[in-house]
Amino acid sequence: MLNKKLNELIFPQLNYEYSALEPYIDAQTMELHYSKHHQGYFTNLLNAVKDTELENKSLLEIFENISNLPVAIRNNGGGHFNHSLFWNIMSPDGKRAPSGELLKAIEKDFGSFDQFKSKFEDAAKTRFGSGWAWLSVKKDKSLCVCSSANQDNPLMDVSECKAMPILGLDVWEHAYYLKYQNRRPDYVNNFWNVADWDVIENNYKLALNSI
Repeated sequence: MLNKKLNELIFPQLNYEYSALEPYIDAQTMELHYSKHHQGYFTNLLNAVKDTELENKSLLEIFENISNLPVAIRNNGGGHFNHSLFWNIMSPDGKRAPSGELLKAIEKDFGSFDQFKSKFEDAAKTRFGSGWAWLSVKKDKSLCVCSSANQDNPLMDVSECKAMPILGLDVWEHAYYLKYQNRRPDYVNNFWNVADWDVIENNYKLALNSI
């Protein structure tokens, strides 16, 4: 997706039913989040670049120059990429802990899987207002955890922690409010029950190969 031209992008399909992640993420939230919020970002992105030279740019090219582009492209381009990653790294029956090379990297860079989880949860819980928490791979192939505001992500030239994201958690209120109300920490803690480390490990391998 990152290297496709914007005029070649298609709206991604979910790999599971809206109810598949219950009780951790409820079906109503999933339906509204996917079919209204994400669909809105996707549609608005295509409208924002229609009949401009940006149609022939990739998302990666857009993100690398986002500081010079209209806010509509920043918000909607980020919204489309971020959500596409988010849906993909969750599943009802995936592997619930990392292994292999990714586990070794996590232990090297964070001390242990539990210490990584604590740092990631802190990034998600303490992000003021709307935004995302990320696990990403830096150019030196080390891992980093950070958060971003709104629909920004670590691929953007405005990011304070430039890297290739392999896991992202949406902490906008629309991602959890129907079920959790103001209890964002409960939503963040429950995320590990639906995170699919098979997919995240594959994202890690792809990130290493792209550096």
